[in-house]
Amino acid sequence: MFLEPHFKSQRSGWIEVICGSMFSGKTEELIRRLKRARIANQRVEIFKPKIDTRYDETKIVSHDKNHIVSTPIENSKALLMLTDEVDVVGIDEAQFFDTDLTDICQELALKGIRVIIAGLDMDFRGKPFGPMPDLLAVAEYITKVHAICQHCGNLATHSYRLVQEEGTVVLGEKESYEPRCRTCYQMGNILSFNQAREVRNEK
Repeated sequence: MFLEPHFKSQRSGWIEVICGSMFSGKTEELIRRLKRARIANQRVEIFKPKIDTRYDETKIVSHDKNHIVSTPIENSKALLMLTDEVDVVGIDEAQFFDTDLTDICQELALKGIRVIIAGLDMDFRGKPFGPMPDLLAVAEYITKVHAICQHCGNLATHSYRLVQEEGTVVLGEKESYEPRCRTCYQMGNILSFNQAREVRNEK
């Protein structure tokens, strides 16, 4: 379990990244850390991308229905205008933000702010997602959490898309995605490819 570091300097900021597949507990861990910061009487501001309205317009909500109030924002530059006089900034679904997020998080950390970020490290194609790879590169602390593969019971690292949508950003829950291990994810992709080829041949 992640325990908060202690620095001698009161102006020491840093970046923490919580990453993993869908249903791995990223948001749950983010909420846990933010609530602990509030228990420590730290000033906390929490943000999420405005496009993420799956559970609630303003709250960050985990798959276990744990939640915390946040501020939806259009782009990462809004962080600079909304984080005066804070000790901790929490950001959920970071993969949906623009590529400026990495530089802005570093700027916040240099101001002495603890920045806690949660997001998918890979999209449904198994490719690095949005600003996440750059955030992972500059973070002081990285926590990779895992779901359980629903096919074999091994640790799941991939988000397998169940619906036929090609866009990288497709909001959805258990009806649209399931966590899979590397092997079961690859087997699903091969089956999907063969099924698509059969449909084309029938035409």
